Amino acid sequence: MLLIALNGISLYGRALAALNTAYDRTLLASTKVIGEQLDVEGYDEAARLRATVPYSALEAFEADTRTRMVYRVSSLSGEMVSGYADLPFWHGRLPARPPYAALVDFYDDVYAGAEVRVAVLLQPVASARGRGMAVVQVAETLELRRTLARQILFDTLWRQAVLVAVIGLVVMLVVQRATRPVRQLSAQLRERPEGDLTPIAAADAPRELLPLVDATNAVMARLAAMLDNQKRFVRDTAHQLRTPLAVLKTQVQSALRGDVEPMQALAEVNETVERATILANQMLSLAKVEQLRQQPGSGVADLAEAVREVALDLSPLIAEKDIDFEIATEPVGIRAHEWMLRELARNLLHNAIKQVPAGGSLAVRVEREGDAGVLLVRDSGPGIADALRVRLFQPFSAGDLRGGSGLGLAICHEIVRALGGGIFLDNREIQGHIAGLDATVRLPLAENGG
Repeated sequence: MLLIALNGISLYGRALAALNTAYDRTLLASTKVIGEQLDVEGYDEAARLRATVPYSALEAFEADTRTRMVYRVSSLSGEMVSGYADLPFWHGRLPARPPYAALVDFYDDVYAGAEVRVAVLLQPVASARGRGMAVVQVAETLELRRTLARQILFDTLWRQAVLVAVIGLVVMLVVQRATRPVRQLSAQLRERPEGDLTPIAAADAPRELLPLVDATNAVMARLAAMLDNQKRFVRDTAHQLRTPLAVLKTQVQSALRGDVEPMQALAEVNETVERATILANQMLSLAKVEQLRQQPGSGVADLAEAVREVALDLSPLIAEKDIDFEIATEPVGIRAHEWMLRELARNLLHNAIKQVPAGGSLAVRVEREGDAGVLLVRDSGPGIADALRVRLFQPFSAGDLRGGSGLGLAICHEIVRALGGGIFLDNREIQGHIAGLDATVRLPLAENGG
């Protein structure tokens, strides 16, 4: 609407200018007709002009009754010769480049309280009795010009208004049709029952909407997987906690009845509490891994330093079993929370220490291989049975293997997956016999965008 208003103002000005150009020709013609009816006696300054122009001479040039034309014939000095004396005498100057091949000028003025358009012509007059210069002025009121300009403006604006209405209707229909798939998808999502994270079916969606649908389905798939993991974890956790709590209750009741010696009862209760504490701590660790996964902007931590700190913490367990321990590291920068690297090393080393027999061997190496940092934990334990390999990294599935809660390797797997790496457990064979287990972790280096 603002553009139409500006265009209307510009259009009115251009229409009025065009009408002035057209009607100025009529004014020029009328001045020439009047100039042809002049006579002169005397020469130059002594010349006396005479005019034989009747007042009705301009009626032929009047377009209609709304237009009024008046004229005045004067000498160069402004002396009145003929016409309307109350028409102001011209005191202007001829343009350097007149629009027509004549000594003519056009200007706007006021006559009898009305705005007029005036054409002035310097007309040379010659006769057998003299020679002189006449100033012929013809003025025309502006009602007709302005009426025609307004009519042109209104006709154009009316057509533009119709065009705008048509465009608005077309745009509304197009927008309604284009956004119909979006509204349908919105309705489908609103009508879904709570917890329904199945992919959105949008086979008829326009091509431009498919990336949004695919991205939404990918997000819903991740949410569904996360919810499934949480449900399974809560279910398994409840089952695992129920067992030590039931055992603890039985042991306390047995001690209260006096079925066992007090010291034996306390030892059994302490062992059960210790197992429950380990289970609770590992469950909290698993939950913390998921929490850290959602936090962006991890710093760079040294994997070698984290492994050495964990090895120092676990040194009493190593000494208790008289394990031949070897560690070799080099600085390896990993983009991760330092807690995640320590927890990864702690679970791998703790599992290996529990598995290695007394007097066995345990070697740990941290090194760079290409664009990855590698953590290798090599023990001399019994290795992994093939039946357990397929479910080693699932929570509560490896308890028989390591004699624990079965969460250690699951925590390691979640940490490695969160860091974009991989973890591999392979039996080490010598002459057809299993000599131990190699746990290998590969993580992308921080300088490679890991």
